[in-house]
Amino acid sequence: MKKVLFQVHWFFGITAGLVLALMGITGALYSFQEEIIDALNPDTLFVQPGEHRLSLAEMVSKVEAQGHDTVSMFRIETEGNRVAQVWFKPAPGERRGVMHNFDPFTGAFKEDAVGQDVFGFILNLHRFLAAGEYGKQVTAACTLILLFFCLSGLYLRWPRQALNWRVWLTLDWAKKGRSFNWDLHSVFGTWCLIVYLLLAITGLNWSYDWVSNGLNTLIGDPPVAGEQRRGGGGPRPGPGPKDATPVAAPAPDYAAIWDTIQKAAGPDLKTYNLRMPQAPGQMATVFYLLKTAPHPRALNQITLDPVNGQLKANTRYTDKGYGAQLLVSNYALHTGSYWGLTGRLVITVAALMMPLFFITGWLLYLDRRRKKRDIRNARGEVGVSTPGAYGSQGPAWLIGFASQSGFAEQLAWQTAGQLQSAGLPVRVQRLADVTEQDLNQSRNALFVVSTFGDGEAPDSARGFERKLLGRPLDLENLNYAVLGLGDRQYQHFCGFAQRLHDWLTERGGNTLFAPVEVDSGDSAALQHWQQQLGELTGSTPANAWTAPEYENWVLAQRDWLNPGSVGSKVFLLGLISASGTQWQAGDLIEVLPRNAPLAVERFLAGLGIAADTPVTVDGLNETLAQALSSRQLPANRSHLVGLHAQALADALVPLAMREYSIASIPEEGSLQLIVRQEIHPDGSLGLGSGWLTEHAAVGDAISLRVRRNSGFHLPVESVPMILIGNGTGLAGLRSLLKARIAQGEPRNWLLFGERHLAHDFHCGEELNGWLASGDLARLDLAFSRDQAQKVYVQDRLREAAEELRVWLAEGAAIYICGSLEGMATGVDETLKALLGEQAVQALIEQGRYRRDVY
Repeated sequence: MKKVLFQVHWFFGITAGLVLALMGITGALYSFQEEIIDALNPDTLFVQPGEHRLSLAEMVSKVEAQGHDTVSMFRIETEGNRVAQVWFKPAPGERRGVMHNFDPFTGAFKEDAVGQDVFGFILNLHRFLAAGEYGKQVTAACTLILLFFCLSGLYLRWPRQALNWRVWLTLDWAKKGRSFNWDLHSVFGTWCLIVYLLLAITGLNWSYDWVSNGLNTLIGDPPVAGEQRRGGGGPRPGPGPKDATPVAAPAPDYAAIWDTIQKAAGPDLKTYNLRMPQAPGQMATVFYLLKTAPHPRALNQITLDPVNGQLKANTRYTDKGYGAQLLVSNYALHTGSYWGLTGRLVITVAALMMPLFFITGWLLYLDRRRKKRDIRNARGEVGVSTPGAYGSQGPAWLIGFASQSGFAEQLAWQTAGQLQSAGLPVRVQRLADVTEQDLNQSRNALFVVSTFGDGEAPDSARGFERKLLGRPLDLENLNYAVLGLGDRQYQHFCGFAQRLHDWLTERGGNTLFAPVEVDSGDSAALQHWQQQLGELTGSTPANAWTAPEYENWVLAQRDWLNPGSVGSKVFLLGLISASGTQWQAGDLIEVLPRNAPLAVERFLAGLGIAADTPVTVDGLNETLAQALSSRQLPANRSHLVGLHAQALADALVPLAMREYSIASIPEEGSLQLIVRQEIHPDGSLGLGSGWLTEHAAVGDAISLRVRRNSGFHLPVESVPMILIGNGTGLAGLRSLLKARIAQGEPRNWLLFGERHLAHDFHCGEELNGWLASGDLARLDLAFSRDQAQKVYVQDRLREAAEELRVWLAEGAAIYICGSLEGMATGVDETLKALLGEQAVQALIEQGRYRRDVY
């Protein structure tokens, strides 16, 4: 739903947004028309007061003598020195006749006010785009779209949990680029939301009869007997005989009319507007304002017979119901005068800001298009080449990748981009999809592979390893190179990459250059891979590969999930981005942690350097304390004694990022994590968990970036899902469940384990709610310490062996998230015991057994 609303929101924004911007500017200008016209015409619109005002009958006599026509309407103030206005009978087809200002003390016409024509054109633009009925339909449609903007914008921005009002309503002026534009659009949009809803509803009341009629029916008062509705004309004379001579209408009795107005309005009469009937037999209407009126449109209405002044109806504003008062006050609500000058200023400022949303919307749209274009350019439209296909430089280069958490896939695409920029055709494939035919038909191949656990192939590459890696193929025509990703903390560093390279060599393949091994994303090793590719292609890489930039997200929520637990604390964290960064269920984030201020203070103690000493880090001016917050602080400082501040900052290595599984979906408006505090033997907290759960305050900025983890995304097909996890491993499973529920997929089975039901059932109320609503078909819980004999998720899985087989027969996919040691290993062994090793291997190769473990 949110994706559809977002697409419609921006589509209308870049189309109807221009009309709404014009309507906002013209509306703001017109709302202060009277003050501007008065300031421009002090001698024209104001007169010298005489001894007494002319009576209504005297005014009619004098203005009709000067205008040589019949009066149609008056607007007169009973006090002050402002001119009165008269309109004469309109010509056929016209809405109003000629208007003149006149002196209410002498009846003499005054000059037309300067600027009236300009404001007439502004109003024409505002209501009709200066295009008549067609323009009216356009502005009416755009008013409906404004209503849609308000409601859809609120829905798109509203998080299901952890609404942080400070984040919602404040603008970070330090931001730049897309983030700043997003803040302008969303924060100011929130501030203006109520105003725009008011403008849309009151504008629609004029735009569409069905709206005005509906509002009258819904909140209006019943018609008053004798009252003449606006637009109605009372009884009309029927047609006479064809040759009958027209009968002259009786002359209005203006003295009687004025007497009726005075008696009906009383001594507090301030202003009245007299509208004479358009045809004989109709009633005259008077709209009048009292000195005690709450706002300039709190109008009362008189209906009377113009021939004798007989009162037919007198409807007072104060006698109306609240809904009817609002309908009468539609113009005052639209302009803000309902709340006096303050209301008018608020409405005007909001109206003037409408172009801001059109401009920022376009900037965000163009930035979105640019990023999509950059991604396409980075990928180079790869994947369209077929095996054996020839380009301008020969057959396509095969680039195979095996990724457990998405990094190898990212590097494979970057490798493809570098080759393609040199004019070489490329074809990127998952290693699981590479066949013997692919290897035989390829002349050049590059393999980007990670190693999982202690030397194992990633889950997605196990089929390749089993089917091809041990076979005696003839690959003498294949030139290849291997980029291996791993972690030297494990004994068999880059073990799978090494086995792949050795097999390719044994089968007669010709190595293009020595294997490149990357330890935990080492930039120097990646740059060496780039340089080797450059030598192969004869082109120098334009830029060193860089991961997406870290963004500052606001820590908006931190809920303690397991108070009373014997284990370390677990928190549900909510982070909000100002840039609208998207992710998919199953993706990861990389967080840049920070040292606690106390840790920096202790580190500097005894070094003789002040914490506020200025230093420069990566071109940015910071204090030494700020610089050290992002640096590894060694326990032994003896080699650092005597260094000055800048040398100290340069000598220390930046902190490494920490990975966490995302526990929410973008539609919620908040990126959520489930994080357990890591406690060291000395009682101190782990760097990443300590930063997120204790040292960073709610409202602080957290530097992170989203990393695609396609190996843990939802299945493409609509199949049942079995989700297994323990502890904070619930995070990745929770995001998958939320995405499945949003898709309307109810065949979800969760097996979750922790210590104690009373304290460690993380998000238990939510999970039980899904179970009750049918969004979760089955929930099996294993709380290991609630009984004498410990029970784990693999035990629950073993107990439900028959149900497991039924689900797998229906095509179910198994997803595991949590600790590799213990839980994931135990589940893997249980599955092999229940299903057989070959069946488990087949599930892995089919993509129906996926793991995000640590």
